[in-house]
Amino acid sequence: MGTPPAIPDLTTASRYFPATQGAGVGGDWFDLIPLGAGRIGVLIGDVMGRGLEAAAVMGQLRSAAHALAKTGMRPRQLMQALDTVVADLNVPDQLVTCCYLVVAADSGEVVICSAGHLPVLVTVPGEGASTLPTPVNAPLGVGGVIYEERSTTIARGATLVLYTDGLIETPGTDIEDQLTQLIGTMDKLASSGLDLEAAADHVLTTLLPDANGHDDVTLLLTQVPAAPLATAGAELRAEPRAVRDGRGFLAATLCTWGFVERADDACLLLSEILTNAVQHAQGPIGLQVRRTDTELTVEVSDPSPQLPQPRMAAEEEESGRGLQLVRALADDWGVRPTDEGKTTWFSLRMGQRVGPRPAGP
Repeated sequence: MGTPPAIPDLTTASRYFPATQGAGVGGDWFDLIPLGAGRIGVLIGDVMGRGLEAAAVMGQLRSAAHALAKTGMRPRQLMQALDTVVADLNVPDQLVTCCYLVVAADSGEVVICSAGHLPVLVTVPGEGASTLPTPVNAPLGVGGVIYEERSTTIARGATLVLYTDGLIETPGTDIEDQLTQLIGTMDKLASSGLDLEAAADHVLTTLLPDANGHDDVTLLLTQVPAAPLATAGAELRAEPRAVRDGRGFLAATLCTWGFVERADDACLLLSEILTNAVQHAQGPIGLQVRRTDTELTVEVSDPSPQLPQPRMAAEEEESGRGLQLVRALADDWGVRPTDEGKTTWFSLRMGQRVGPRPAGP
């Protein structure tokens, strides 16, 4: 199922064991997807059955899910799209369980949508383990389902625990008892101080002392990324002066933080994004800025559902070049839909931090 990319500042541990019976391949998969602007997509799924057919369906779904997630789709939208993919595969009686989470490092917000998958656990040091509240949705492939998602906030340092049924559904055991044992095991580990790699090994030896698995086993532990070093925000009115006000706010914020080497680039890119928002939005515009040791991210949110698209402007056109400039100067950028409209963002990698500028006369 491939190896997910290493994501800076994201601590994970994963284990995958194929079934020891039959072809030795199955339909389990997981993925970690960098979404930009301090957001991470976490995905796990299980195609029912074993063998080459299940593995082939899994490969197609994993590729489709990764590509769809990179567009900024919300979890419920991604599940709706994957349900269509499963139907188009035209495999009779094929069911797939899947769970997709989007984790925001700055706020600790987790948005989750589950298509019939087992409960996600969350462990918090000093507080133990519990299940993450999730709406109950049908598996992919049922058809005619409107998928629901849930947004919640989890504590800094918390660990998300995702797994497939091979971990807790074994011959001669009750799945509810095994789930209770998994929660109890994670509850003890939450206060043990073990790193994620050691914790993953402990979970497997506790729940699966017999290595002769009848089904694929997948376990993924993901720690919530650390919060940014600093954040700042402002609300602007959707009128031309918002561009000037936004530039002034960003310049003052960067000066206070001591990041001045790319301040001109940041203000220029913000001007282009704000201009687009002013032209198309009819409500308040949100401006959010955050920094880490190495990166500056700027987000502009507005209530318009229209997503900007880069295009080549004709010579006589006065507009249409803003996103081309963003693509050229930003180290990363994107647009994601929200319930209120959309958010357009860009990131700039930062070099050596210097002290704040002295106050002028």
